[in-house]
Amino acid sequence: MEKNKHYQNWVVTSVVLLLFGIAVAATQFKVPVIMPLLMKQYAMDTSSASWLMSIFTFVGIGLAVPTGALAKRFGPKALLIVSAGILVVGSAIGLLATSAALLLLSRGIEGVAFIIVTICGPLAVQRYVAPEKIGSATGVWALWVALGSVIGGVVTPTLLTSMGFAFSWIAYAAFAALIAIIIGVEVKFPKGERAQDAGLDASAGNDQKASYAELFKPNTLLFYAAFLVFQIVTIAVLSFSPTWLQTQGIDPTLSGFISTLPMLLAIVSSPLIGSLSDKTGKCKPFLVAGMLSMGPCAFLLLNGSGIALWSGAIIMGLIGMGTPVMMLTSYPRILGKAELLSIGMGFLMLVQSLGQFLGTLISPILLGAAGDQWFFLGMMMCIFGLAGTALAAVCKFK
Repeated sequence: MEKNKHYQNWVVTSVVLLLFGIAVAATQFKVPVIMPLLMKQYAMDTSSASWLMSIFTFVGIGLAVPTGALAKRFGPKALLIVSAGILVVGSAIGLLATSAALLLLSRGIEGVAFIIVTICGPLAVQRYVAPEKIGSATGVWALWVALGSVIGGVVTPTLLTSMGFAFSWIAYAAFAALIAIIIGVEVKFPKGERAQDAGLDASAGNDQKASYAELFKPNTLLFYAAFLVFQIVTIAVLSFSPTWLQTQGIDPTLSGFISTLPMLLAIVSSPLIGSLSDKTGKCKPFLVAGMLSMGPCAFLLLNGSGIALWSGAIIMGLIGMGTPVMMLTSYPRILGKAELLSIGMGFLMLVQSLGQFLGTLISPILLGAAGDQWFFLGMMMCIFGLAGTALAAVCKFK
């Protein structure tokens, strides 16, 4: 721990941030399970309805870097609180929407809150958690999308049935607003630090142009490339594994469970790997191991059956899903300078959004016009995963 600084309990800080992230992620994933209802209510076809989810990715591509700049100026805590207000506004517009266009606008506004949390959540961990506990706290934080997607998918239909559409649509935003108040009160700078709530790099005095150029050094680009590959492989599995499984006679419910099993197992592996990183003081071995598992496991989830299929899902969940934790934990070491972290996180999340977009773009092409080239898709994802492993292995950690 840094001298003269007394940090809050890392568990309390990370759990509060996690609860906020879950509420925001659940807002994103409330749509797929009620998509038929929305399509009927707003006279949307499948193509236009898909934008209710895709808009989040496109918002991320456009706003990731500017959000990093705002985090540098105002600090992650302030932006997280602002994002709760944005989320409430977006959800309220969606609740009152009378047309598909207005509903899509509301989702775009909710997407703004999502990208703010995507960037400022990891920054808040770096800012408010003791250095020797950052890996453990990041392991907890990294669960926000996995748990949010599960809650959004499971809880939304229950809320819809028991409380009606209005409550099911606005509930997660209301919960996020409540947690934002707790963040404002409970998440604090370490005692002994007199700085106001500005960014991680508020005290930096280096020339900005020279500093920002370091974001594109060869070593940093290797790191970005590895992260890009991870996102491509992950989104390919999540998006297309259920279809493969259903072609093998597995019912939709079980296919959905198997394809999301890695995300569920991340509940165990993410905090555990983060804790191991703290105890050993190392990130790279865990990062390389996680990347190494992704390619072969993706092949099994896109081609396998029986024991091989389940093994791929379990190994990806227990080892591969530790990759995001190590990416976020090790990123400051890759950058090497604290003053780069806010803007740098914006670039990293831009890479994430690009990877997810490319994953949804490339996979259908690899499947072919008939949509039956599963072996080719699986092999290419395996090759991508192994290439990402090589990129991570040659990347130098400071």
